[in-house]
Amino acid sequence: MDKRIPELTRVFKALGDETRLQMVGLLLHSGELCVCDFMGVLGTTQSKASRHLRYLFNAGLVSDRREAVWVHYRISEGLDSEAEGLVEYLRGVLSEERLAVLLGRLEEWRASKSTGVGCCG
Repeated sequence: MDKRIPELTRVFKALGDETRLQMVGLLLHSGELCVCDFMGVLGTTQSKASRHLRYLFNAGLVSDRREAVWVHYRISEGLDSEAEGLVEYLRGVLSEERLAVLLGRLEEWRASKSTGVGCCG
C-alpha cells in the first residue's frame, strides 16, 4: 500500500470540518494567529479552538509557537506536494464572502485586543 495514503487520510479528515476550514482560511490570509484570535473571530471556547487547531497540527497542516501561555499557529512550511496543493486549492475556493466576514471579525477582534479587551494582545 502507498505510504502516502494514511497521511492523506489525516489531511482530508482534518479539512473535513467547517470550523477547521475557516481556521485554515484565516491563516492563509493572515499569516499567524493566536488561539485567542480564533476564539474571538469564531465565537468558540479556548478548549474547542485548541482542539481543532491540534487536529490541524497533527495532520501536519499547521505549526505552532508558544508565547507565554498562548499558542500561535501558522500554515506549516515545507508541506508535502499533496498537502501544499490542497492548501493552495483552499486559498482559491473558500468563499470570498465568508472570508470577508471572517477577516472583518478578525479586524474588530484585533482592535478590541489593542484596547486591552483581548486576551493575548
